[in-house]
Amino acid sequence: MTYGSPALRRAVLLANQTIPKAGLAQLTWGNVSGIDREGGFYLIKPSGVAYDELTEDHLVPVDLETGKVLAGDLRPSVDSESHRAFYLAWPSIGGVTHTHSTNAVAFAQANRDIPVLGTTHADTFNGPVPVTRTLTPDECATDYELNTGRVIIETIGDDEAAAATPAALVANHGPFTWGATPQKSVENGIILEAVAEMALKTLALNPNASTPAHLQERHFKRKHGPGAYYGNPRP
Repeated sequence: MTYGSPALRRAVLLANQTIPKAGLAQLTWGNVSGIDREGGFYLIKPSGVAYDELTEDHLVPVDLETGKVLAGDLRPSVDSESHRAFYLAWPSIGGVTHTHSTNAVAFAQANRDIPVLGTTHADTFNGPVPVTRTLTPDECATDYELNTGRVIIETIGDDEAAAATPAALVANHGPFTWGATPQKSVENGIILEAVAEMALKTLALNPNASTPAHLQERHFKRKHGPGAYYGNPRP
């Protein structure tokens, strides 16, 4: 049995292939998933398979409620349980991306939020991109990946908050991003890495840099919410 519509399978494959093209990960250090909510499962990159070898047939279907693999003999990404936690907590999201992009990881390893230092950041993230607390020894010893998802949910909050800031940094680990589709989740990963690099350079030039709250709000609301006016409808 083949799980997932042709459109979903294609979307998850292309989103995973975007990771190396965008320079978000070395080797196989990243993964994207996409969910079929009606079917109660998600498709995710298999563990350790190179991006240039990846096909739709490699994608692993995982049961949303149990975390069990539904078909095939490939293991899902080791981060699968983190993805599953997000899908259960945030019903509006349709895709999740995890990478080890250099500049975002630098903030995660420094245990620092990515601050809002300009309008590029504010266009996508409604406030700083937060870093989680450090996982406890017990959280690392048992259900580590699930607890990684849980600590992000604890940091971000509810579904509405997840939509407003579709990214977080796991302390000493790296970034997770999400969105309405698999492609949107990886696009948010690209944006996150770009603003992390800008923030590092800005703070090197001026450690006290900041952006006025009213300017942050103006730029976020141009693209998000009922009054958004950026862009044009797709035909």
